[in-house]
Amino acid sequence: MQGHVIVCGTDALANRITEGLQAAGATVVTIHEPGGLKAAIVTSATAIVCAGDDDAVNLEISLLARELNPTVRVVTRLANSVLRAAVAEDNGPGAVLDVADLAAPSVVEACLARTTHTIAAAGVDFVISGTEASRDATLREMFGDLAPVAVIRGENAEIPGEVTPCPGRDFEVHAGDWTAMIGTADELVDAGITVPRPLTSRTHRPWPRRVVDTLRVIRDDINPVFWWALGTSASLLLGSTVLLRFAYHNPAGMSWIDALYFSTETIATVGYGDFSFMHQPTWLRLWGIGLMFAGVTTTAILVAFVADALLSRRLGNSSGRRRVQHLRNHIVVVGLGSFGIRVVSDLTAAGYDVAVIERDESNRFLSQAAQLDVPVIFGDATLRQTLELARLDRARAVAVLTNDDMVNIETGIVLREMLSPRVLPEIDRPDVPLVLRIYDRTLGAAVAQRFGFANVRSTVELAAPWFVGAAMGLQVLGTFSVGQQSFTVGGVHVDAGSALDGMRMAEVPTQIRVIAITRAGTTHRRPRRDTQLCAGDTAYLVGPYRELIETLLTGQAATIRSMDS
Repeated sequence: MQGHVIVCGTDALANRITEGLQAAGATVVTIHEPGGLKAAIVTSATAIVCAGDDDAVNLEISLLARELNPTVRVVTRLANSVLRAAVAEDNGPGAVLDVADLAAPSVVEACLARTTHTIAAAGVDFVISGTEASRDATLREMFGDLAPVAVIRGENAEIPGEVTPCPGRDFEVHAGDWTAMIGTADELVDAGITVPRPLTSRTHRPWPRRVVDTLRVIRDDINPVFWWALGTSASLLLGSTVLLRFAYHNPAGMSWIDALYFSTETIATVGYGDFSFMHQPTWLRLWGIGLMFAGVTTTAILVAFVADALLSRRLGNSSGRRRVQHLRNHIVVVGLGSFGIRVVSDLTAAGYDVAVIERDESNRFLSQAAQLDVPVIFGDATLRQTLELARLDRARAVAVLTNDDMVNIETGIVLREMLSPRVLPEIDRPDVPLVLRIYDRTLGAAVAQRFGFANVRSTVELAAPWFVGAAMGLQVLGTFSVGQQSFTVGGVHVDAGSALDGMRMAEVPTQIRVIAITRAGTTHRRPRRDTQLCAGDTAYLVGPYRELIETLLTGQAATIRSMDS
């Protein structure tokens, strides 16, 4: 066997990668453990994809494969950032990828209800953005020479929500249809399409508000009895200071400072013995005795509450709940796994307030959440009372990102009911984006159709193109979603004698859009229908995943054939 691809893993991602490679015409051999490498003949393989969900197994297989075949393309899935950086330094041909890194941007965009995606290709920052059609017209009549990416039919269409990938410029749209176009930011603006500012341009909450919210949290976290004890201590201190200032006479009395000093050391139970009450009136000595007992009591209470505040786990857990009560326009993230913390990090880096709901109080990402100053509510997100603690009535979006698809679906159903007016009329926020992470793409599509979820994101569907592209030696530049349709942006080097060599733009598959061609160091934008691809060109394309991979591979067909022979 020569020129085959080895895929390691048994989960949905590995299966999806296998399907993608086979659809692209590659011969695939699957293994489940490092011991299967020799049987899979890694020495004659062109690539090996370590796509399982166990970092240790993926690392072992990738290192062993590199040792057995130094020239093989090794594509490794690693969630651990430290391992990923170390392996990437000297990985050789291939790539080191993380599903969270690849899929998180799509979830962030859905949370913020953004229809804009930015992808760099051919030295140009391309922007995919859209707008609702205001009238019946062709895309050319509305947007001129801008390249269409997708059209989503409106509510009045025969099939509402139907996605047409990469239609021609003469494609007719109707009022209410959503049109997604690609170009530079300036080109989109000139065509009347609003391009939002980059996420990083948003600033965090003003510091006065953050200080006020912090003080409110401290106030709410402290047991009310603490304030009573503090007030009692302050009253004792003030009363004793005034009394001793005027009643103590031995020999010259006490100054205000002396009176304050003595009262403080007595209440604090220090008692340095600086002042004697031997020659003072009986009532004043009795007052000193009462001050001692009162000081011991109030001091003990204060110390107890301070210790509770510093050491009590109960207070630590409840602080997240109380901090959330003061948030406005925040984003609720359910699940603090490797994927969830990546989404949280991206949102906080963009300046948005985030609240997290997590079931596991020993979650290893809690320290990272604390560094990001993100409040965490501990509880079961499938229970309505837990979700209510996150102040859904003030949230701008909810993302359900646990590692369990069934938990995500159940939580999504509960959230959908809570956000509807028939369950909680005081909330009534059906417009709040509800984003569900579903690992398996088939299940994700079924859930979206059955329960009407508009923002289901399959991490498998978003990540698989990167693994397939890297395994085939292709240049995958980015993935994004329009509606429920996933798109991929990629580049391909046109080999001499390949199917792409000499192909005219009019002959490119209908669901693929060529956005730029690099030829002899020069980038050509908006190629015309009669433009021909030539050997040595690099073509940059956008389209649905399967169609794009097939097109990308045609540019290497000659190389693959010669390698197989």
